[in-house]
Amino acid sequence: MSSRANPKVVVLMGGPSAEREVSLSTGRECATALRDANCEVIEVDAGPDLAARLLEIKPDAVFNALHGRWGEDGAVQGLLEWLRIPYTHSGILASALSLDKQRTKDVYRKAGLPVVESILADVDDVRRAHVLPPPYVVKPYNEGSSVGIYIVDEAANGPPQLADDMPSTVMVETYAPGRELTTTVLGDRPLTVTDIITDGWYDYHAKYAEGGSRHVLPADIPTEIFDACMDYALRAHQVLGCRSLSRTDFRWDESRGLDGLILLETNTQPGMTPTSLTPEQAAHVGISFPELCRTLVEDASCDR
Repeated sequence: MSSRANPKVVVLMGGPSAEREVSLSTGRECATALRDANCEVIEVDAGPDLAARLLEIKPDAVFNALHGRWGEDGAVQGLLEWLRIPYTHSGILASALSLDKQRTKDVYRKAGLPVVESILADVDDVRRAHVLPPPYVVKPYNEGSSVGIYIVDEAANGPPQLADDMPSTVMVETYAPGRELTTTVLGDRPLTVTDIITDGWYDYHAKYAEGGSRHVLPADIPTEIFDACMDYALRAHQVLGCRSLSRTDFRWDESRGLDGLILLETNTQPGMTPTSLTPEQAAHVGISFPELCRTLVEDASCDR
């Protein structure tokens, strides 16, 4: 990226995915932080005219605040590579790989990182009969923010009645009981571990509603588990080929010790809303929100 003291940065937000509202919130927060960090900021809601807008603006860098498909799956990264505009977060391959939950698990397994059993299944087959023994979870294999998640418990009378707008192929995975933990990696540095406490499932509401969850950081967990989260998050970041920033989510069944710790997924563009985990972790290690956003801009690049 340009070494200008006041770089011109497009904050890319919104877009057409199921996570549009989260992205708009993330984008607004990041735009404010970047202005506080002495950047010239233009906010752009990603639409069909995106390439033309970027060619007109000629930014020094793009801060990618998009979430979900098109913005987080390698698509917009490909456009930015084509236009030769440096951009934040991961490149094409790591973005596409990390948003595909089943392929992410395949990479984890090959790297020796612990995961639960999971399969891809036709959505109609999942509606007709149990494709895994309950309890299990059904989710789109390429969305984030807990969009479209169904939990089928052991007492379920039958298979889940999935909504009509679920994709034709879904991921079904064995339910992992226990506590929800997460670790952000910045560059080659895992920051800390957060224990996410909710009244129930850590769903869309718990993630983004005020008071939807409580974050304990650093997590009050055994040193062995804390260190494993830090190690696994860094290894996941590396084997997926992530760049600059990622956040890896875990479930930990404390009754099983280290054997009860499993990886759920890695987010290449973790949320930056007022209730988001990554800004909290950065602040915990002494990195302010404007400094974090400015660091991401300074790390912006093209892969090719």
